[in-house]
This record gives sequence, structure tokens and C-alpha cells, in this order.
Amino acid sequence: MEITKFTRDYTVRSYECDRNNRMRIITLMNIFQDMAYADVTRLGFGVRFCLKNKVTWVGSNYAIEIDRLPKMDENIRIQTWPSAEKKVSVTRDFEVFGGDGKSIIRASSQWVMIDFVKHRPVALKDRLPDYELIENRALNTEFPKIKDLERVDYQAKFRVRYDDIDLNRHVNNAVYALWACESVDSGFRLKHTPHYIEIAFKKEGYLGEKIMVNTQFDDLTTTHSINTYDGNNNRELAKATVVWQER
Repeated sequence: MEITKFTRDYTVRSYECDRNNRMRIITLMNIFQDMAYADVTRLGFGVRFCLKNKVTWVGSNYAIEIDRLPKMDENIRIQTWPSAEKKVSVTRDFEVFGGDGKSIIRASSQWVMIDFVKHRPVALKDRLPDYELIENRALNTEFPKIKDLERVDYQAKFRVRYDDIDLNRHVNNAVYALWACESVDSGFRLKHTPHYIEIAFKKEGYLGEKIMVNTQFDDLTTTHSINTYDGNNNRELAKATVVWQER
């Protein structure tokens, strides 16, 4: 099946913006997820397909490059498309265009199809209908491994809320980006905004769990280890790297 890039227009609403009148990172990632859902549904392997085949899509990596975040009432255009495929994962890219038509955000994500009975990845060629990739990358990344922390310069704690949980009954991917960006000193955050974000998802987080985010600062780059704590099953849920720029 030959496909085209899936495109939608959005108007940024006031409640999607932060104190600086710019779209929140969690909003951006939620829109990406909404776009991905709409496109896989269009291609024939959305929720109904997944329920019928006892599988689900799980995001494993994100990389996002931000020139600027859109502001309130700005009319933006977002495109998404599947750009690459491996045995058990597919790469989905995104591009956001501002009200002036210029590219302002480019992103790439990696998704794995999981058999929710066996809790194991499945070979995509065995499950998906035939479709053609659009082999043009919004962001040239192969999702390199995020380094381990060498020290902890800042630490923040959260608890998984009911509204952090999605249809898969674990913490939604967008929440990890929020936790990472919240795990810096408030004085630093007030003066800086994310320019580049990488996230690697490792384990699932569940309702009520206590979360600790350890952060290492290296000039304008922060590395984050997102973990559960204060339990019998403490584990690292995700790693993230954020490159910041001055507002």
C-alpha cells in the first residue's frame, strides 16, 4: 500500500501553554501520540486491529529537536509518517510547522508491537498488512544509548497519579518528558527551554508508585535517570537527555 504523510492542523490553546505562553512539552508529546494513533488507524493497524490480534504498540524511544515551541493561538501544521522498519520495531517521524510555514520542531520515535498475552515483541512482518515506508527522516538518529549518570547534581521526587496512566494501564510516555524537564533547579528552568530531548523507555510505571529522578548537569546538557523507589521492586523506568537553550 502506497501512503502519504498524515497531516493535521492545530490551533494552540491557552491551557496548553506555560507561563511564557509556549506550548508545554507534555502537550507536544500528547499531540505526537494522537497523530501516531490517527495514522496507524488510517493504515489499518490501530486499536481495533490490536485488540483483534491481542497486540499493542509501545513506544521505546523518542528524539525531539526544537527550534522554538509554538505560542498560544498559533496555527500549526503537524505531519507524521513511518520512515523505517526493523524486525520488531518501526520508526515514526514527525515535523511541526509554525504559523509562518517554517519547520520549528522535528522528531523521531521508535515503536515496538507487543503481544499482550505473552508480553513479548512480535515480528512486524508476521502481523502487519503490507504498506510502503516514506524513507525521508525528519531527524537523523538511530537512538543511541543514553549514558549512565556519573553523579547526581539534582534530585526530584514524584508520585504516579491516576491521570498519568493511559489505556495500557501504565504511565503514559509523555509524562516521562515532563518529569525529566521538571527535574532541574527552578532558577535554571525559568531561564532555559529544551532544544533537544532524547528519551529511552525501559520499564513500566504504575499507579501510586513513588518516582525519583536523578539529574546530572553538564553545562547546558542534563542527563536523567527516572526510577521507582521505596518499594520491593525498585527499577529504572527510563533515561533521558535534554539539551537546553536560553529563552
